[in-house]
Amino acid sequence: MKAIVSDIHANLAAWEAVAKDIKSHGITDILSLGDLVGYGPEPVEIIDAAMDFRVNLMGNHDEAVIFEPVGFNYRALTAIRWTKRALQGGLFGFKNKKRMSFLKSLKLTHREDGALMVHGSPREPTTEYILRHDAAAANQGDPMAQKKMEEIFGAFDTLCLVGHTHIPCVIGQDFSYQTEKDLNFEFKPEKGKKYILNVGSVGQPRDRDTRACYVIWDEKKFIWRRVEYDVASTAKKIRSMKELDDYNADRLEQGI
Repeated sequence: MKAIVSDIHANLAAWEAVAKDIKSHGITDILSLGDLVGYGPEPVEIIDAAMDFRVNLMGNHDEAVIFEPVGFNYRALTAIRWTKRALQGGLFGFKNKKRMSFLKSLKLTHREDGALMVHGSPREPTTEYILRHDAAAANQGDPMAQKKMEEIFGAFDTLCLVGHTHIPCVIGQDFSYQTEKDLNFEFKPEKGKKYILNVGSVGQPRDRDTRACYVIWDEKKFIWRRVEYDVASTAKKIRSMKELDDYNADRLEQGI
């Protein structure tokens, strides 16, 4: 069994709760689809934890810390700038150099057991969103949406695992869309069909469910786990830091 996590976003309380849940299933093999940092108050602790994951992919927030943020809204941008400062020199100069080198080493894609893994999409691994709206518009015959989805599905063989939207779901090649709750938290792909599976977000869920989310890959099936954590503690830390926008705390409390 493997644990597939994504979008921890510097939320230590969420990660510790998920790590405990992973351990309770006897799982030691962890793969991350990116966005270790951004939004949250504990980038250093999350980067250090991620160094023990077997696979780490690059998310758009990780990329922005290494290079320059492009296309970020004000709240995300201020968090990226604060994270950069937290990882530059100071009392932990050597360790921070190691952390920055680790972020620079993150892969864009990973293939394993017939699945392509990316943060965003096969077309643009760190930045492109695959949204419910895309599937719905393609179903309604929108030519741009159909082109987008056809190109994405044409870029992998059977299964693509993603994060980035923070919303757990499965999108079929027929442009069907099902949430993890629609699927009763378990999905077994049918042979001969293609699927995009979103594993959800550990550190900033956006489906109005405040619980952390990740996926257990158990041979031929995928199981979403929703894990309670101390949302209030992370929200309090965010609000105590003038460099981080309070809205980042509001989002955790509302799951948006």
